[in-house]
Amino acid sequence: MIGQTICMIVLGMLAAGGPAGEWTRFRGPNGSGVADVTGLPVEFGPARNVIWKTELAPGYSSPIVDGSRIYLTGVRDGRLLSLAVDRASGKLLWEREAPRDRREKLDQRNHPAAPSAATDGEHVYFFFADYGLLAYDVNGKELWRKPLGPFNNIYGMGASPIVVDDVVVLNCDQSIGSFIAAFDQRTGRERWRTPRVEARSGHSTPVVYTPPGGRPQIVVPGSFLLSAYDPRDGKRLWWVGGLSFELKSTPVISGDTLYINGFGSPENQPGALIAVAPSAEVFAAQDANQDGKLTAAELPTAHARESLPFFDLNGDKSIDRSEWDYYKAAMESENGMLAIKLGGSGDMTATSVRWRYQRGIPQLPSPLLYQDALYMVNDAGGVVTTLNPKTGALIQQGRLKVPSDRYYASPVAGDGKIYIASESGKVVVLPPGGGLDALAVNDLQENIYATPALVDRRIYIRTLNSLYCFGLPQ
Repeated sequence: MIGQTICMIVLGMLAAGGPAGEWTRFRGPNGSGVADVTGLPVEFGPARNVIWKTELAPGYSSPIVDGSRIYLTGVRDGRLLSLAVDRASGKLLWEREAPRDRREKLDQRNHPAAPSAATDGEHVYFFFADYGLLAYDVNGKELWRKPLGPFNNIYGMGASPIVVDDVVVLNCDQSIGSFIAAFDQRTGRERWRTPRVEARSGHSTPVVYTPPGGRPQIVVPGSFLLSAYDPRDGKRLWWVGGLSFELKSTPVISGDTLYINGFGSPENQPGALIAVAPSAEVFAAQDANQDGKLTAAELPTAHARESLPFFDLNGDKSIDRSEWDYYKAAMESENGMLAIKLGGSGDMTATSVRWRYQRGIPQLPSPLLYQDALYMVNDAGGVVTTLNPKTGALIQQGRLKVPSDRYYASPVAGDGKIYIASESGKVVVLPPGGGLDALAVNDLQENIYATPALVDRRIYIRTLNSLYCFGLPQ
């Protein structure tokens, strides 16, 4: 019994993203963005509270911290690089080049080195959409490689791998052929692959939910649905509908409740929805040559014509019936932050949505739940919304007191402080409790796309070309 208890504790630590003092996956412990730390600085910058700064190959991936090392990715002269940095000194310990036999299409907000690494303490896993998965030991010895793709995501791939039990899990949502798969952490052998037929757009990284007395479950949002999978065989266990047609953020979990924000377009706001006729009606009226496809000239509305690149899933510059059905479903979905009760079996939509909030919803930044306040940071303009996580009631909504900016990094928190990094390099520090009066605004004077890591009295912030370590004097 004692052995079984210890085993469950270890599995729980692995499933949650490592020990509480480490940051072993995107957004740290179970993707929460919350660290159990003390002694973090409020004020910092290029000349203040800098422990070290290291120049790196450019990239958007977020720092992953474990033991004495920090792991990132970058691209230099077109080469895909996996990187390891010494945590104490900032010295580059090793870099390894991944094969690159193609260049995936990318949205201007994406990057070939956007997905973050994951580690189990002995092995480090990197994903590049232009190749696939690679595994190294902590000293940079390659253990295995697994080619994947090519992919067909209109924005480019962006989900990061996670480690659950003894497998590396990767969510691959795309226009056609979406799937979630698990690979043996020691050999790279594909253990299972489960299709995600509803997922057509986005790139959310999974989190893990362990029911009381149960085994870990992989939970990941996608187009329209939140789904849970068994890490042992990939079986879909339960799902909840009502999500936006596009999901890019990573959910956060507290107890038996999950919080997830999804934003498709301004037309997905309540009161702004665009009515889309059924495919049978549209094709009967518009498909003049009866070839089962509608070209841009045959599409019935200006909105449909403008939306063609997003709903032409197979890239043939026309819309077939299934693509029109997806367009209709997408336009009927709504933006929102949802609180969802976790667990169950099969379709749990009717009973699992606890509340929904629908103003100021971000597209890219993930939510943050910290000290009884749920935070959302809107991509454009820095409007921050804080909510009561139990009821969804508004605590406060307002623009951060910095010049208008864009936000791609997700907020993180620890030591009674919330850190929000903007594209232009401003890092706003807020107090807990849901208020928006900044304690400090720190200017790093370099673009930031990566989410900071908070570990052991240190803040690790990756700018486009550098990695900073900030901390108070010891």
